[in-house]
Amino acid sequence: MFENLQDGLSSALKSLSGKGKLSESNMRDGLKLVERSLLEADVSYEVVRTFMKNVTEVAVGEKVLKSLNPSQQIVGTVHQELINLMGPVDHSLHLKGPGEVTVLMMCGLQGSGKTTSCGKLGRMLKQRGRKPLLVAADLQRPAAIDQLHVLGEQLDIPVYSERGEQDPVKVCNNAVKQAKKLGADTVILDTAGRLHIDDELMGQLERIDKQCNPEQIYLVCDGMTGQDAVNSAQAFNQALEIDGVIMTKLDGDARGGAALSVKQVTGVPIKFIGTGEHLDALEEFHPDRMAGRILGQGDILSLVEKAQAEFDEDEMKAQEERLAKGEFTLDDFKKQLKQITRLGPLRKVMGMIPGMGGMLDSLGDVDPENDMKQLFGIIDSMTPAEKRDPKLIDQSRRRRIAAGSGVEPHQVNELVKMFEPMSQMMKAMAGKGMKDRMKMFNQIKGDMMQNPAGALTRKKQGTGKRLSAKDKATAKKEREKMLKKLRKQKKKR
Repeated sequence: MFENLQDGLSSALKSLSGKGKLSESNMRDGLKLVERSLLEADVSYEVVRTFMKNVTEVAVGEKVLKSLNPSQQIVGTVHQELINLMGPVDHSLHLKGPGEVTVLMMCGLQGSGKTTSCGKLGRMLKQRGRKPLLVAADLQRPAAIDQLHVLGEQLDIPVYSERGEQDPVKVCNNAVKQAKKLGADTVILDTAGRLHIDDELMGQLERIDKQCNPEQIYLVCDGMTGQDAVNSAQAFNQALEIDGVIMTKLDGDARGGAALSVKQVTGVPIKFIGTGEHLDALEEFHPDRMAGRILGQGDILSLVEKAQAEFDEDEMKAQEERLAKGEFTLDDFKKQLKQITRLGPLRKVMGMIPGMGGMLDSLGDVDPENDMKQLFGIIDSMTPAEKRDPKLIDQSRRRRIAAGSGVEPHQVNELVKMFEPMSQMMKAMAGKGMKDRMKMFNQIKGDMMQNPAGALTRKKQGTGKRLSAKDKATAKKEREKMLKKLRKQKKKR
């Protein structure tokens, strides 16, 4: 998602950060690269013009040009303008209280992922304590009714349909009237789509809107269609006055132009984004977090929220208690890594951690999932005593573990070396609340905001000084050494 835009903007901003002193001339040259990156990402031309006008006014201002580090301020300016471009967003679904029925209407073109999004939204509402009812009102596509029933069965959510009925307006009206009898407090209308916008479709949707009086109308847009998604959002909004957009398929190779353009062009915010085929792959859209992802600063808050939803609470509590006692073994390490794999593909998870985006690029074709399985194999080949105290692993034990897990002895040694600082850090965090832990993450993110070029120039903790040229060179050699080793391992496999 947004990979091309992220690469383009990173290159443009790096070209500015590489200058010792910025003048108005080289500032404008760097901003042209920013503009080109946005246009290549299929952002609306008018939106790009407005965006660049706002950024340029600040970027070439006297205050920035005379500041201590103008390039850092440019990053902050682009970040803020991206937020302004996509927000603000009201995530409220305007749900009514007990005893009343809330009606939510979903619309969109065929192929946008509308019916699946109905299921995803129903799942989200159910998790929040609501009792949703899915309504199969898409009579245009024969398989839509069956698809919604299948989703309802998977989610244990009731589905209302009238097979053989030709009037979708009548189906929607009957469903709303039957909602209370069926024990539902939120009705989600899956309306008909078309391959393109036409008068018949709009007339039908307008009648449903008028007779069912939904609290919110959501337009489902396919993020892969670029500016076509923005154009359809405009047309739907003129007819229905939609309250929000659900942008789907942002897990694919979408260039991101639609997501950046839709709010500015239509005035309607993106409320949710679909990030996968699974029914749990629906997220609230946060402009500030998305701006951070686009600029390669990660999205640690979304990662923490996902972790809280996915991780085993009892297991986490047991691990906290062990850490409080100063215990953290390789078995504990393995359990934590297994929980991380529940968050999704490791490359996607790593991309949400500040500073990891650049590392992923440098790793090339290295497969994190395969490396994780290999690591689990090494730990499983150890005795309980070795897992508790890796210092017991001498040369002969190392050879035995390597033979048992199908790796080289030096790889066992690398795991033990990696585990030691991790163990110390985990023990140091024991007993600290989420607030203190988030301070650490926010510090990392703050460093990334100040210096998008990477961690080599990050300030040392507690010294307030930048790394010396000697330290930078040493760090660079270590990184190159690590990458060389990883590539060598991959060739062997």
